[in-house]
Amino acid sequence: MPAFRLAPAIADAFPDTRIALVTATGLRGREPWPRTAGALEELERQLADGTWHPADETDPRIEAWHTAYRAFGTNPRRTRPSVDALGRRLSKRGTLPRINPAVDSYNAVSVHRGLPAGAFDLDHVTGDVVIRHADGTESFTPLGEPDVIETPKPGEVIYADTTGVLTRHWNHRDAHRTRVTEDSARVAFVLETLHATRDGHLLEAAVDELCTLLAPHTEQTAVHHLSPAQPQAIA
Repeated sequence: MPAFRLAPAIADAFPDTRIALVTATGLRGREPWPRTAGALEELERQLADGTWHPADETDPRIEAWHTAYRAFGTNPRRTRPSVDALGRRLSKRGTLPRINPAVDSYNAVSVHRGLPAGAFDLDHVTGDVVIRHADGTESFTPLGEPDVIETPKPGEVIYADTTGVLTRHWNHRDAHRTRVTEDSARVAFVLETLHATRDGHLLEAAVDELCTLLAPHTEQTAVHHLSPAQPQAIA
C-alpha cells in the first residue's frame, strides 16, 4: 500500500495543515447508494429553500485557500480551489453533478463542510504519494482529457506519485490516470484544511460523514491524518 507524505517545505509553508486520509477497500460502485443520493438532494433542497448556502470566497475556509494559492503563484479567481468551484457551481445551477457514487459522496461532504475533498484509485497509483512543490519537470494529464499533457509551474503545490502529477494547484484538478470510477475497488479519499486549529472539528465531522456514506458499500475503511507533526501515513 502506498504511503502519503507531506513534504517538509509544505509543512513549513502551511504549518496548520491537516489532511484526513480515508481509505476504502472492496468498494462497490455499481450498486445503488441511497444515502449519497439523499445527501445530494438534501443539500439542493436546503439551497432552494434558503436554509443553507455553500461557503463562498468571503468565508474564512475558502479565503484561506485563496491565500495559499496566491502564495504558490496561482490566481485563485482564475483557477479555483475545488471546494470553491463546486460551491459556485451549486449556487449557480441549483444542483450538484452526478458522476458516480464514490465521487458524489466526497462532493457532497466537501460542499457541505466547506473543505476540499478528492480521491485516488489506488490500483493506478505508483509508489508513494507526496504533497510537495513542483519542480517544473513533471507531467500532468487532466481528468477527462487523456490526450492532454500539462507541466505544472515550479513552486506550484501538487500531489505526485512516482509516475507523475495526481493533482494540480494542490486541489484544483485531479489527474485522469487515478480518477475514481464505478469499478474502483481500492480508493484513498482526502479531506483538507489549512487551519486545523480553527477548523479541525469540521474536518472530523467531514470524515465521519464520508465514512457513513461509504460504509454500506465497502468491505473496510480506515482513517489516517497527515500534518506537520505527523507527515506520513500508509494508505
